[in-house]
Amino acid sequence: MSEHGLTHLDPLGRARMVDVTPKDPTHRRAVARGKVFMTTETTSLVARGAIAKGDVLAVARVAGIQAAKRTPDLIPLCHPLLVGSVFVNFRIEDTFIQVEAQVETVDRTGVEMEALTACSIACLTIYDMCKSADRTMVIGEVTLWEKTGGRSGTYRRDVAGANALGEAPIVNDGSSTISTGDLVDNIDQLLGSDFTE
Repeated sequence: MSEHGLTHLDPLGRARMVDVTPKDPTHRRAVARGKVFMTTETTSLVARGAIAKGDVLAVARVAGIQAAKRTPDLIPLCHPLLVGSVFVNFRIEDTFIQVEAQVETVDRTGVEMEALTACSIACLTIYDMCKSADRTMVIGEVTLWEKTGGRSGTYRRDVAGANALGEAPIVNDGSSTISTGDLVDNIDQLLGSDFTE
């Protein structure tokens, strides 16, 4: 709650968008991660490009990018932003695929929701592409890992706590976000990998 009360309610208790017009546009970035848990047989099918519907990760990447741009259509009080860039990458392990979405903008409010939406929709797309092979899949651990810019400054998920959960930590040199796990850019990389760290 802000010093003026609930920011998404007007004085009469009606829903409203927060007024960001007095703010100056600044560079903002957010990174979100999530996982699709599945059988080892399913991760192997994805890695080999053997899922019947086609290239799972290519479709999931495009879905995540589209989702980031459509976030205000899905979340009622989310501001439309000029999304400057969206990156969606993947890491395959024996029993899950990790999705990482990074969104950047120069605008008056942050892109946390865009990153989380991109990550969530990419996970859902993986599920949709693979569901005929594996009905046991579970989507989970969709989490904001990092945000920079704006009045509240920089937030980074606690790496020690994340490591306790078995997450690969984000390493940041100030210019980009890198996972210590292998991020997969395309199916050719997958086919040339043994999928172990």
